[in-house]
Amino acid sequence: MVRTYALLAWTWTRAAMAYRASFALMVVLGVAVTATDVAVILVIFSHTTALAGFTRDEVLFLYGGAGLSFALCDMFVSNVDRVSQHIRAGTLDTMLVRPVGAWIQLATDRFAPTRAGRVVQAAVVLGYALSVLDVDVRRLWMVPVMVVTGVVIFAAIWTLGGAAQFFLTDAPEVTNAFTYGGGQLTQYPLSVYGRDLARGVTYVLPLAFVNWQPALYVLDRDDPFGTPGFVRFLGPVAAAVLTLPAWLAWRQGLRHYRSTGS
Repeated sequence: MVRTYALLAWTWTRAAMAYRASFALMVVLGVAVTATDVAVILVIFSHTTALAGFTRDEVLFLYGGAGLSFALCDMFVSNVDRVSQHIRAGTLDTMLVRPVGAWIQLATDRFAPTRAGRVVQAAVVLGYALSVLDVDVRRLWMVPVMVVTGVVIFAAIWTLGGAAQFFLTDAPEVTNAFTYGGGQLTQYPLSVYGRDLARGVTYVLPLAFVNWQPALYVLDRDDPFGTPGFVRFLGPVAAAVLTLPAWLAWRQGLRHYRSTGS
């Protein structure tokens, strides 16, 4: 499956790189667009020294962790939410008769390697934050776990949103509300939003495990909402639990689909 994905993605990458100047410009543009989010954080901290008890560098760490996970998932998975376009056009039928899973084909459809600029930008911010924060090196093992967990969580949400479109037919905004909205929400400390929302994104839709809970461990910070310490290590479990209903929903969506006959 990984080899098939890589081959399909490479096909679109070669096509995109045929126009090198355009490719480079789109990468730079991606960096510039996401850099505005960092600019907002810097503007906020030009007027204050702490945000909900977190310093500028700690917020940049939260931003970098969430941003890297989201950018990776946006690059490799987000095209799944285009399933409604294929349903309307009748092109999903051709995907279902090929010897490759429909999910893989949708994820790689019009694969955009230019989104790599966003990945680099988030990685640079995360690396900078780690370099200036006084973090115990024995806790750094959590950083790659945090990033991978975030990718899986966002991928599961995108898959759930794609599955919903088999029933709603034309509602990609359903996915966007939770994926892009979740990406924006996780850029800041959850203590900014209040206890009820923090509980919702911890025990219902586990966005807190994208960066908040593991970041509290890395930074050796107490949870302002009093969540037990062991919860900080449950990110992989939360990702796995969310992946199961996403997989089942996708299978059910494919079974619900009726061919256009084209």
